[in-house]
This record gives sequence, structure tokens and C-alpha cells, in this order.
Amino acid sequence: MSSKKFQSKLMSLQSNLLNFAYILTSNRDDAYDLLQDTTLKALDNEDKYVDNVNFKGWVFTIMRNIFINNYRKVVRASTIIDQTEDLYHLNLSQDSGFETPEGAYAAKEINEAINSFSDEYRIPFSMHVAGYKYNEIAEEMNLPLGTVKSRIFFARQKLQKILNDYR
Repeated sequence: MSSKKFQSKLMSLQSNLLNFAYILTSNRDDAYDLLQDTTLKALDNEDKYVDNVNFKGWVFTIMRNIFINNYRKVVRASTIIDQTEDLYHLNLSQDSGFETPEGAYAAKEINEAINSFSDEYRIPFSMHVAGYKYNEIAEEMNLPLGTVKSRIFFARQKLQKILNDYR
């Protein structure tokens, strides 16, 4: 196939390719970017096209593969590899809420509520929130495991009652 004929066939498919790109991306700007990438890749690989192959299918396959590769690239880029001991960064809450004034105010109220508990409830609950496991808290406080679990449970219930206004 001559280069002029190849280019005219490719240009005649632009509206169909744009529709397909929009279906894949669900975003107008991303669809135009995908269309442009597909057109450039098809033009770069014109010499690899064989005349007896369905041209439209060949170009649509290029678009689909570019979309899949871009998607995989985004997923890989957003994957966090935590190499800290005990996977500290993965265990952190991703959205703590402290960035907003309401979140900071709520955190202050929660801390005040927890600090109002007696030591028998406040200490095991605070340790649990800090990341200690039940058995570690039991060892540290020299208490039976069941006692620690029940104190943390009752501390949660008290906290829910105190902060009932925030629901």
C-alpha cells in the first residue's frame, strides 16, 4: 500500500477512533491524547502493516494496546512499596482529616474525650490506637488478655457516646 493511501485510510478513521478513545477513557482530553498517540504510532509503523490485514482492526488494536499500556503504567506509578520495618507507611491512615479545620477540631475533641477516661480505660485504649496488639498491651499492663479487650471495647463505646454529636 502506498504511503498516501495509508495516510488517507488512517485519516478517514479519525472520527471512529475518537469515539472508541472516548469509550475507553471517558474523558474528552484523554480521548484526544489517545487518538494522537494512536495516529502517530500507526504512522511510525506503516511499514509493518500488511495489505491483506483488516486496516481498521489493525489501527483499533493499536489504540487498545496503547490504552492498556498507559493504564498499567499509571497503576504501577501509584503502587506504593513500603520497605520500612512493620510496614509503617502502609499502616498509616491515608486520609487523616487533619488537613481541614473541621478535622483538626474533631481530633482535638476526640483527644479530650479520650483523656477524660479513667486510666484503666484510657491507657489500654490509647495503646491500641497507637498500634499495640492486644497481647502486647496485656503484657505491658500485666493484665489478662480478656480484660484488655473488654476495656478497649468499653472505651470505644464511651467514646461513641461522647462524640455522638459528630455523626
